[in-house]
Amino acid sequence: MAATEADRDPSALCSEFLDFSAKDTASRWLAAADLQQEVCRHLAIYVPRIFCLGLSGSEREEQREELACQLLLLAPLEWLLLGEEPAAGLALLQENNQPSALCGHVFKVGEPTYSCRECAADPTCVLCMKCFLGSVHKEHRYRMTTSGGGGFCDCGDSEAWKTGPYCQKHTPGDGNQDTDKDPVAHLPTDMVGRAFSVFFIILKYAVDLLTWEHEDLLPAGLQPPEREDTYYCMLFNDEVHTYEQVIYTLQKAVSCSQKEAVSFATTVDRDGRKSVRYGDFQFCEQAKSVIVRNTSRQSKPLRVQVMHSSVVAHQCFALKALSWLGQIIQYSDGLRRILCQVGLQKGPEGENSSLVDRLMLNDSKMWKGARNIYHQLLMNSLLMDLKYKKIFAIQFAKNYRRLQTDFMEDDHERVVSVTSLSVQLFTVPTMARMLMVEENLMTTIIRTFVDHLRHRDPQGRFQFDRYTAQQAFKFGRVQSLIGDLKYVLISPPSKWSDQLRLKFLEGFYAFLELLKCMQGMDPVVRQVGQHIEMEPEWEAAFTLQMKLTNIITMIQEWCSTDERVLIEAYKKCLSALSHCHSSLPDGEQPISLSLAGHSVETFRYQVSQEKVSIHLPVCRLLAGLHVLLSRTEVASRFPEQLPLGELSPPLLIELPLRCLVLCAQVHAGMWRRNGFSLINQIYYYHNVKCRVEMFDKDIIMLQAGASMMDPNHFLMIVLSRFELFHVFSTADIRKRYREANKDLVQQNTLIEEMLHLIIMVVGERYVAGVGQVEPYDEVRREIIHLLSIRPMAHSELAKALPENGNKETGLERVIDSVASFKKPGVTGRGLYELRPEWNRYFNLYFHHYSRADQSKAEEAQRKLRRQSGEDTGKHTCPLVNLLQCDVLLAIEGAVLQWAVEPSGGGWTESMLQRVLHLVGMALLEEQQQLENSSGYEDVTFNYTCKITRPGEAPSTSGSVLALLESLQNAPHLEVHKDMITWILKVTMVSNIKMMRERTSSASSFTDKDKAERKRKAEMARLRREKIMAQMSEMQKHFINENKELFQQSMEELEAPPSAELTCVSQVAVGPRRVGGTERRQLVTCILCQEEQEIRGHSRAMVLAAFVQRSTVLSKNRHCNLPNPEHRDPLFMHPDLCLGIHTASCGHIMHATCWQRYFEAVQLKEQRRQQRLRGHTSYDVENGEFLCPLCECLSNTVIPMLPVENPSLEVWLKTTNQQIAALHSAHRTQSDGELPVRKRSQTELNPFSSSISEMITTFSLSTYKVGLKVNPNEQDPRVPVLSWSSCAYTIQSIERLLMDEEKPLFGSLPCRQDDCLSSLTRFSSACWTAAPLKTVHTHFIRLLSALVPDTQVENTQSILEIDMFHLLVYSVLAYSSIHCLDQSGCSVVDSGHLHLLHLVTVAHLVQILLTSTTEEVCMDQDNSGSEEEELTCQLYSTLRNHLGSVLPEVSSGWQLYRCLKAGVLPFLRAAALFFHYLNSTAPPAELLSKTNTKKSSSLPDTPVCVCVFSWCCHPGVRQTLQGGGAIIRFPRESNRLIELPEDYSVLINQASSFTCPRSGGDKSRAPTLCLVCGCMLCSQSYCCQTEVDGEDVGACTAHTFTCGAGLGLFLSRVRESQVLFVAGKTKGCFYPPPYLDDYGETDQGLKRGNPLHLCAERYRKIERLWRQHGIAEVIGHAQEANQALVAIDWQHL
Repeated sequence: MAATEADRDPSALCSEFLDFSAKDTASRWLAAADLQQEVCRHLAIYVPRIFCLGLSGSEREEQREELACQLLLLAPLEWLLLGEEPAAGLALLQENNQPSALCGHVFKVGEPTYSCRECAADPTCVLCMKCFLGSVHKEHRYRMTTSGGGGFCDCGDSEAWKTGPYCQKHTPGDGNQDTDKDPVAHLPTDMVGRAFSVFFIILKYAVDLLTWEHEDLLPAGLQPPEREDTYYCMLFNDEVHTYEQVIYTLQKAVSCSQKEAVSFATTVDRDGRKSVRYGDFQFCEQAKSVIVRNTSRQSKPLRVQVMHSSVVAHQCFALKALSWLGQIIQYSDGLRRILCQVGLQKGPEGENSSLVDRLMLNDSKMWKGARNIYHQLLMNSLLMDLKYKKIFAIQFAKNYRRLQTDFMEDDHERVVSVTSLSVQLFTVPTMARMLMVEENLMTTIIRTFVDHLRHRDPQGRFQFDRYTAQQAFKFGRVQSLIGDLKYVLISPPSKWSDQLRLKFLEGFYAFLELLKCMQGMDPVVRQVGQHIEMEPEWEAAFTLQMKLTNIITMIQEWCSTDERVLIEAYKKCLSALSHCHSSLPDGEQPISLSLAGHSVETFRYQVSQEKVSIHLPVCRLLAGLHVLLSRTEVASRFPEQLPLGELSPPLLIELPLRCLVLCAQVHAGMWRRNGFSLINQIYYYHNVKCRVEMFDKDIIMLQAGASMMDPNHFLMIVLSRFELFHVFSTADIRKRYREANKDLVQQNTLIEEMLHLIIMVVGERYVAGVGQVEPYDEVRREIIHLLSIRPMAHSELAKALPENGNKETGLERVIDSVASFKKPGVTGRGLYELRPEWNRYFNLYFHHYSRADQSKAEEAQRKLRRQSGEDTGKHTCPLVNLLQCDVLLAIEGAVLQWAVEPSGGGWTESMLQRVLHLVGMALLEEQQQLENSSGYEDVTFNYTCKITRPGEAPSTSGSVLALLESLQNAPHLEVHKDMITWILKVTMVSNIKMMRERTSSASSFTDKDKAERKRKAEMARLRREKIMAQMSEMQKHFINENKELFQQSMEELEAPPSAELTCVSQVAVGPRRVGGTERRQLVTCILCQEEQEIRGHSRAMVLAAFVQRSTVLSKNRHCNLPNPEHRDPLFMHPDLCLGIHTASCGHIMHATCWQRYFEAVQLKEQRRQQRLRGHTSYDVENGEFLCPLCECLSNTVIPMLPVENPSLEVWLKTTNQQIAALHSAHRTQSDGELPVRKRSQTELNPFSSSISEMITTFSLSTYKVGLKVNPNEQDPRVPVLSWSSCAYTIQSIERLLMDEEKPLFGSLPCRQDDCLSSLTRFSSACWTAAPLKTVHTHFIRLLSALVPDTQVENTQSILEIDMFHLLVYSVLAYSSIHCLDQSGCSVVDSGHLHLLHLVTVAHLVQILLTSTTEEVCMDQDNSGSEEEELTCQLYSTLRNHLGSVLPEVSSGWQLYRCLKAGVLPFLRAAALFFHYLNSTAPPAELLSKTNTKKSSSLPDTPVCVCVFSWCCHPGVRQTLQGGGAIIRFPRESNRLIELPEDYSVLINQASSFTCPRSGGDKSRAPTLCLVCGCMLCSQSYCCQTEVDGEDVGACTAHTFTCGAGLGLFLSRVRESQVLFVAGKTKGCFYPPPYLDDYGETDQGLKRGNPLHLCAERYRKIERLWRQHGIAEVIGHAQEANQALVAIDWQHL
């Protein structure tokens, strides 16, 4: 029924097309009383007849819909709106329009966007490519990323840019200065009225239908005249089910093919919904029930609705109508404003009744496609009109909570939710502040956020459940609120109004409530006895902390810009902290501590026994505000306004101190039983992502507390919390171990950690507000300490520095002053190295060093200054009194005392090192204060006096100084000797002098130092010289003892060159060729290490080799090869469209050893397959294995054959064989019997059986790879493919040497040299493994191509044969003919020479026939050389034979030049071939063989006959007259495609690339083939094709047509990765050739630095490809990284 309906309808429509007039319809509507009713009636009639007539999918169907929709529905609306012919009317509108300065270009998915790091107000301000190239920012530091789609270009928005808001195109002219003027005024008044009506009718119609909930009914006024009983089963997208589930379900539900199901799934994913069945209600309902049943097992089912076809039709048109509105308003700003008014006009229902409100509030009920289209419309209209953008923003903020709640329930991504528009509204600073004041936006966002985190513990703190996928999904949605808050706060105000202060503080209070819920969350208790059973949840809390870090920093920045706000915030934060303290468990018993004559009251608390939490955000926020008070000097100016009296320092330091003690105890290994969750928490506490608002603030809080307390009291509390008080308060060492409930190592670590903490509290004052420094100094100090570990790349440095809200670290401003940049080579990346003058600022106890960093840095610094003492950065410290307080002196004294009696074991070297560091810091401090003071009465710091005092009870030891003196020469402290000496020097010499004479002490001891150093250096030099002399003596002695050995090796070394020099005019081919040097070849098997000589009748030795098909030299990539079963490979076409390349790693094995090894590999693979199903890096079924020595990918072995220079005995033997063969041949002819027996009689093979077996093995490998067929020894093509591989490999190596301008001989690496010589020798012997008759037949056919032969039919024309292949084939086949001939070696050589002559002449003819000699205007002297005359003579001969097909050429010089260039590659390749075939040593001047050109003088008639026959071949004339592609010589080498210098050009190309299969849809992962430049749609179901019965992705399919199964791609252009693919199961990623200015690649464009092409790296990739090394690289990569194996390469 449905079909007949569809057949009838279009024809009826067609007749109406002809009668329909849009103009008359519009006039009729205008005259009607109720325009809305008329338009709706028209839509009711036509919409169901145009859209949705069955399951359409064809392009033709879509075009019909488009056309009908335009003519019958949209055209009358355009007439109505414009009142004239639409095309003219729109042109007029555009002409009169004064466009706004805003660009407003909406980004497509994957389009490049640019943000200026120097001028953008925040990172969300971006430019499109056109605006960027025309702006000032392209000269600045900019960031380049790819858009996720949806945002728009901010060009022209003055709030988005600090400077340069306009590009050249959008710079406002004089005409449009008055932006406040209403653009509607430019329109004719009657049009304004019509526009209001039309826009209202269409927008209302679209909103009604998109928010329509009934599946079977239509809104009033849209009911069709006759209702049909047709329904659709509509499938909707969700983010829960995978592609595979949907495809499988559809195949079952609507019984469609896999391909159709994939197409359905792709459309559902792209558009949000798709009709999967069409028919009556029952038919569709049945499909729905199957889909729901199949998908509801694990999760909620897929959403499916059965909808009436007319409802679907109207919804389709509603989307078309919205797109149409978007297009119309582009023509005129006046129309845009009218649409904004219509959209935001309140309806009769009051609040939230405008059309835009209705769309927004129903957002989560709509499908993806509808959302995208109306979001696009909102962007084109409301967001482009500044007046209405504000009104829309207010509506958005009013409904914020409801929209976010809908988003939480919805399962679509945020990109397609209306909430994602917040980035367009909240990032405009003026608008954000307006919304904060008018709609209390900050408080709303924070409260909505807190409401969505519902899980709390009894104390009201957040408590997160186990972090399941569902949990993470929900939590991820909630975090988008933090993003919105970040947008609101991203730029602090320069001017505050009272309203803004009020609302900001209200928001701040709400934020404090949020932090109070986090204070103390996830508390931990130390596990004693047994290990924790379940790891507690910790990730969610840290995720929250990371997300809030930027917000906390921004809130502090806002506070710092206004004193009143800062004071209020500080008060509020303090009261919140005291509220948190009051909720701590009470009843902790008070205790009193006394040490070194001081006592303090505190309470008993042990971190190792009570609950303790790492999360203390309230406390840390207070620390941040406290620093701001001193930085902005508010504390000193308005002390009366601050609640400083309420501060209780011991309470302030309590919680941060517990946290730091927890870290120390974890380091000491006391919390091992608490599992990994605690270790991870400690790691993130120190990690750069969190430390700014965690660890750093805890140190600051301790510094704040210490500065307000008596230093002795502070240290006693620290000792108490570290649980070390008893250690230092008892005099008796032995007693102190008895009391400790920890083992000795743990206790020592704790002492070290505590000393380190004291060093940090005193020394880490590089924070603006704590020390007198600028933020610039902070960053610089971080970088100095990072580069002290090792040289680092820019990206490493950027990662190791904290980012601010603008994603900036401040690195660039500082880096060049402290470091020098080293550029990278072809691999690796650029590195920054610290300049030597900054080394002195190094501090070993830098607070951001981890343990590992500290030891690396110490090692690096030791290397740098073996000679120096200790130096510490200078700080301005009000905290320095800690350094001279009694308790610290007592601690120092105790540690030194333990060090004096080393047997105790109660101290460690690093403990002593820390104490010495503290002593050094105190001395420097005193020195500095003395230097800076005017008179010595005001210097309160008198450390030197204190350390000379003997210790008080309980430790009745000597003074610190006395202890140091006794330690100075202790043998067990050699490492610290320099430091101790330095301290004593400073104390004894300089300070006392300074007190007396007020002079600088430096010079007095530096001179001494210099002298000392010089003496040491001199001694070291003498010692070195002595050792060198001894070594040289020993060497001589050894040589004298082993004289004979050395003599032999020297002779061997000297021998070969002399031999070579004698044969200057060596000939490698022909009767006069110089015989191969008689060299015994001894080789070692890499598996059994046995040495063996290569001989014809010994055990076979083989080389591991890799044979692959190749298109590297191809001049015709896309030729369709015939079916492999019928392909005849005997003649290679000159376009070399597909060759077989053999490469080897050069490692040699016994054939038997290799067979055993390969069997073991096969067995292992079988076992592995049973265990796990992934692929390995080699495919055993295809005969692949890894070379046992170098793990190079191989798939066969080449037998190594001896060089043949037969002795008399061997020659007699072979001659006898030949006679026997002749007899048998004659007998065969006379008896007429089958020539099968012939083989058995000539079985006298020159090779042993094992070598013959290996010859067969390699022959079959090339046969199998070359033709892609199963091995078949009987196939006559077997030897041809071996020859082919030999010829192709030589050709490709010759091309490489030519292009790299290397000499032909002597520049090949030995692995290639071995490979070529073995391959050539093998090819010359491979006929022994094939029936002679086969080889003879081949030779007859090969020769017929050169010499006319009436018995051979279907010969190839000379233009269809590659001459080098022909030469190799005929020379190698000729050897088999010679075995029937008795005349011995010289005949073969003459035969070779004649073949070379003949083929060369053929090649010369080939070159002349295809030459294109452009007339060059260079006067050549008329007297041409002999060669030129001969060339002209040959050319005229050819013209005689071919007539007018060849053009006339006057210049012999040009022809000769063309000929010389064309024949050179052939001659070079031939030289290589004969060199390896006859193993002749190459002569010194390599091109002496080119004298074969003299053969073109055509002396003998046979050659003339040949030339005549070549020219008369019908194929020649046909090809020359344009019957096929002509290959010109010399063939140009193939290169990879040219890439643009700037990477963004590529991204731009990719963003406009649409998927070739899914109608105009943008490709998600566009990928560029580097071999042919083709753009592909990778990694998507839409472009999968079938290859050999398996579905593969576009890239894999492309490799089979373009690269014979091997491909190089710039994969996923948007992510800047190079992808190598080989076959279906192998691939790897390779570093791309694009680098940023810091010499680093940026895979995934994460950093966004501009990328430029590095020519060397691209050349390296090209060389890999041309050397056929891609498969090897992939093999090594997959071996090295087993994770790579799991990627489904075939789907890319």
